[in-house]
Amino acid sequence: MTRAELEHAIRAACDVAQDDEVFVFGSQAILGQYPEASDALRQSAEADIAPVHAASKIDVIDANLGELSAFHQAFQFFVHGVGLEAAVLPKGWKRRAIRVQGPNTNNKIGWCVEAHDLAVSKLVAWRPKDIDFVRTLIVEELVNARKLLRRIDQLPVHERAPKAHRERMKAWVRGIVNDLGRG
Repeated sequence: MTRAELEHAIRAACDVAQDDEVFVFGSQAILGQYPEASDALRQSAEADIAPVHAASKIDVIDANLGELSAFHQAFQFFVHGVGLEAAVLPKGWKRRAIRVQGPNTNNKIGWCVEAHDLAVSKLVAWRPKDIDFVRTLIVEELVNARKLLRRIDQLPVHERAPKAHRERMKAWVRGIVNDLGRG
């Protein structure tokens, strides 16, 4: 996905949901903060989007813009409607979200999860593709390891992020930093 495609996804999701603002989760949220992110970070053809004010329209987004929809077939990327509960994010993530708004969004607003918050949510998920994504963020110096460790500590109490998992995430981050000789 490209930044222009992300902006198109924001515009389309806002139109379908009849909302002026959406939250962008998932890996392609990186394009909010880093429009020229490397190909390694732009592998997904999917934008995970939650309407800010029209949460009940998630299914409408999926039906109109989701995988295998006419939208997907026409543009070769798709929008997955998600609820706020889809991602476990550090406290304060909303105030750090990156605003994407302009002519290509029809001045609708896409609030993209900030890179460190995004990395933490990916580590909570702990899937191989998510771990690879975060490793790339660290290698390419798009996130700072110390800030990432602080954000892990800012996770709310959540069943998907128990203390043992948080400690594993922090140990993994420290290990990557040591492997890169940045420790």
